[in-house]
Amino acid sequence: MPLGHQDQLNLLKDILSNHQTDCCGSISECEQLERLVKSLMINGNINQNVKTVLEEIYEYSQHGINSSQLDSHIESHQNELSQWVQEIDQFS
Repeated sequence: MPLGHQDQLNLLKDILSNHQTDCCGSISECEQLERLVKSLMINGNINQNVKTVLEEIYEYSQHGINSSQLDSHIESHQNELSQWVQEIDQFS
């Protein structure tokens, strides 16, 4: 059963929140972020303001997937992680 867009947003927020709280993550989580963002970007029900945030999250996930220092990458984006979760909450 596919996830609805609200479920996808909730999963996206959970992963981002975990990255912020734990200051670490996995390549598979970054790949999951990438898949979620791709799916949400083609959804017509998503607020345009959220799409801007999704583009930033996509870039973050891409850099994370390709990073040899994933934990450092996550640590360097602590402010953005918090901001993205707040913005998704605001527009979803």
